[in-house]
Amino acid sequence: MTVSRPAHIAMFSIAAHGHVNPSLDIIRELVARGHRVSYAIPAPFAEKVAATGARPVIYTSVLPGPDDDPAAWGTELIDNVEPFLDDAIQALPRLAAAFANDRPDLVLSDITSYPAPVLAHQWGVPYIQLSPNLVAWEGYEEEVGEPMLAQLRASARGRAYRARFADWLKEQGMDHTDPDRLVARPGRSLVLIPKALQPHADRVDESVYTFVGACQGDRAEQGEWRRPAGAEKVLLVSLGSAFTKRPAFYRACVEAFGGLPGWYAVLQVGSHVDASELGEVPSNVEVRHWVPQLAVLRQADAFITHAGAGGSQEGLATGTPMVAVPQAVDQFGNADMLVSLGVARRLDTEEATPEALREAVLALVSDPEVAGRLAGIRRAMAAEGGTPRAADLIESALPAAVS
Repeated sequence: MTVSRPAHIAMFSIAAHGHVNPSLDIIRELVARGHRVSYAIPAPFAEKVAATGARPVIYTSVLPGPDDDPAAWGTELIDNVEPFLDDAIQALPRLAAAFANDRPDLVLSDITSYPAPVLAHQWGVPYIQLSPNLVAWEGYEEEVGEPMLAQLRASARGRAYRARFADWLKEQGMDHTDPDRLVARPGRSLVLIPKALQPHADRVDESVYTFVGACQGDRAEQGEWRRPAGAEKVLLVSLGSAFTKRPAFYRACVEAFGGLPGWYAVLQVGSHVDASELGEVPSNVEVRHWVPQLAVLRQADAFITHAGAGGSQEGLATGTPMVAVPQAVDQFGNADMLVSLGVARRLDTEEATPEALREAVLALVSDPEVAGRLAGIRRAMAAEGGTPRAADLIESALPAAVS
């Protein structure tokens, strides 16, 4: 679609690769269509945001950063959720001030940005959530939400958190004080995963949630990777960007694939593991702190992944068989979805021995039915529309004065 004049669009996210990366190609597309985009983001991601053509609006966050030890997130549900409210309360007045003289026509945000829907409500402008992972279905509250809520109600700290959240929403003049509605039940959401990865997709309200699938772009800014001469098969091993402090797991991968005839393995080990911790590394194993994942996957024959939403859909988009070794949060559910699609095997961390890893990879790669299923999923993903469709839907939500 076309609009009568460029709009000012504000995007909000946190300093986490899995929450920023899914939005970047959409932002790039909106800028290319002539819109002015202001992207609220902590400083570590400002350069990545600026590369899309958006203007970074830098704010200070109290959340653990991308290079912090994963242990900073704690071990209990309350440890995982409370920091987002703390961050929202301290960031909201700063973000409001940053946009005080430059209010946007429309607000976008990742699911982690609690200030964004609050500001959109206060400014009286449309709000669209960009969800980088699964969304709520009819029955979600009873099947998933209620057990989690019961954990919070069982402790004084959890009850205090819920009360403080409700009080904050009331103070901000929101039309509801239910903390769960803010994220799990937005008025409008674009889902940046393929429908194939969504549990109970047939029960999702598609008048609210639109699956636009992978919005990856070419990721050229991440750099190139070339398949080495003589590498008959390429394996990528990556546990994403957060839960990467797993030297024993990487050692198991080296043992499983080091010296395996015809195979070349790329191990992305993150910032918390040094190659020296892996022992002797054979010449057919490449150890890197960070790799251009999509570039590698486009040339890979197999992918050992933590089954994060981003990695899972990149594996599907490139037609790469996967061994899922989930580490936290939604990764366990994603792993099971990949298995149910017939394109992956799941190995929990304690099961990921060298023998099990090798057997799983070799079995997947040699199975023509796996390749056939992946080809079908790729075709379905292409039909979801990706970045152009997401940008069209955002433009269609702009106020009449703009559109």
